[in-house]
Amino acid sequence: MVRSRDALVAARTQLINAVRGMVKSAGARLPKSTTAAFARKMPPLIPPELKLAVKPLLKSIEALTEQISSADEQIAGLAEEKYPETRLLRQVKGVGPVIALTFVLTLENPYRFAKSRTVGSYLGLRPRQRESGNSAPQLGITKAGNGHLRWLLIQAANYILGPLAPDSVLRQWGLQLASRGGKNGKKRAVVAVARKLAVLLHRLWVTAEVYEPLYGIEEQAA
Repeated sequence: MVRSRDALVAARTQLINAVRGMVKSAGARLPKSTTAAFARKMPPLIPPELKLAVKPLLKSIEALTEQISSADEQIAGLAEEKYPETRLLRQVKGVGPVIALTFVLTLENPYRFAKSRTVGSYLGLRPRQRESGNSAPQLGITKAGNGHLRWLLIQAANYILGPLAPDSVLRQWGLQLASRGGKNGKKRAVVAVARKLAVLLHRLWVTAEVYEPLYGIEEQAA
């Protein structure tokens, strides 16, 4: 189910990019939008000369969005019924059933990792060592391990650092890192938060602790 959903998301992304590219080639640009709302919001903004060509693409995007929503419901049910340990991971805002289940299925046995911090390296989120004479990759990570889970963790990190996320120690740490990182500070902060998130999820899974997003900060304030 997770792989099927991933294929649907990839297909929708490709179609959305195709629509944006066609509109751009006509000298216009479409505004930012969530992928889920794209097919609903964009039709009035399509240039008249492209409406006929773009219409079937928008219909396909809408159909894929409905299928992804259905897959999300099935995955949520599967996680709740067969993988109750995912509840521990879903304590973190930004980590839903898809990320939690993918994390559990990818790692399989949390006890094969002696320390939680090694999970970041296992998933390819460890910073790559600088190679003399060559510029560093954009994200600066090894990109080893499961690419799909790494991508999901990056998405969660973007949410944690975004304007709609609740406050947390992880969020504050990531925002501070982004603020002093220069031009590429935000990108490096996203990867760093994704790495710390992977470590946090593993720890919650192993210890079954109640997640306190502001642990330490609340004590200092008191």
